[in-house]
Amino acid sequence: MTDLERFFRRLVANLAASDPARLHHPLPLEDVQDSIIPYRSNRRALNLETSEDYEMVLLRLCAGEGDLVRTEPEEARAMFAEELLSPNPDLDVFRRVEHVLVSLRPEPLARALGPEPDPDAPFAPPSRFAPPVPAIPGLDPPPLDALDPLELEADTIADEPGETAPQCLYCGDRLPSDRPVRFCPHCGQRQAPPECPQCHSEIEPGWRHCVSCGALVSGEASDRS
Repeated sequence: MTDLERFFRRLVANLAASDPARLHHPLPLEDVQDSIIPYRSNRRALNLETSEDYEMVLLRLCAGEGDLVRTEPEEARAMFAEELLSPNPDLDVFRRVEHVLVSLRPEPLARALGPEPDPDAPFAPPSRFAPPVPAIPGLDPPPLDALDPLELEADTIADEPGETAPQCLYCGDRLPSDRPVRFCPHCGQRQAPPECPQCHSEIEPGWRHCVSCGALVSGEASDRS
């Protein structure tokens, strides 16, 4: 939270505690300085070391920085803004103008009346996705952009080249990929490839003859399953 935001929140809090009706009416600038949020009784809450720091933040507020207040007359606001842009702002500018009114703008006022933001709270960026739309029996499935993004991501990963899940050597169904698999959970076949009974070369399920020695292997292959 910046010094300016802290100053504005303190101004709103003091008014809400003492005279809430004044939150929605123009405030004489001298009242802001002298009675609503005087430096001496608010410097610790404002975290400002000197009265010059206080007046500099007040000058920024009245000049329109942050669009937190509306300063009237406009000539006074323009004078504050011009002084703020100078290399060495003259804080006596407050004593050179009279009858300055400060009105709290509605949107910043509403935010200041709410809870103070927690500086230690983790940042949570707004989600770009709509919540999942449940399927309703008898109706078409929800459109693709309304599905849960986590489910979409999981499906995409499973379908990417090189990321295909292991399949049963016999029935072709998908096998679990998070643990060792010795037998297919669907057909019950053992997942070790059969061997040729003559030369012990590895053969594929369904082959009738060994490609290395030509031996008949169809019966042996079914015996190993």
